[in-house]
Amino acid sequence: MTVMSIALQDRSSRWLLIGSLALNLFFIGTIGSLAVRHYVMAAQPAATERPRTAAARIERLAAPLPPADAEKLRATFRPRAAESEEARAALNRAFERIQAALRKEPFDPAQLRAALAEVRTTRTAYELVMQEIYLAAAGAMSPEGRAKLADWPAPRPNTR
Repeated sequence: MTVMSIALQDRSSRWLLIGSLALNLFFIGTIGSLAVRHYVMAAQPAATERPRTAAARIERLAAPLPPADAEKLRATFRPRAAESEEARAALNRAFERIQAALRKEPFDPAQLRAALAEVRTTRTAYELVMQEIYLAAAGAMSPEGRAKLADWPAPRPNTR
């Protein structure tokens, strides 16, 4: 071997060593930052399903309202609570029938069609009861409360 070929081989080895060292440091830094993030950041809350009741819907609606207007909404709801909860329970049962029809083997399109029609009917009945409550409560609210009511539902965060 000549002195020139030894020098080129030595230079290539140095660059290979430097590249390997840089790549190792990158991976160590990435793994370290992920480990630190795992221990330092608070755990994300598990996604929970919100209650599917008329009372829960009224509470979600009342939350951003001024306290006096929120109480007016709740007071309007109380006399019709049983009626609205029954309408919501019927809607929940209709949704359960859709789930059952989709899971049934062999699949029966007629059963699913009937369950979907039932949801349309029960949802209309539920929404009618709830809308009558909103109408009665809105008439007694302040302009500020009605403005907050107009902003409902709040925009959902984009989770995609």
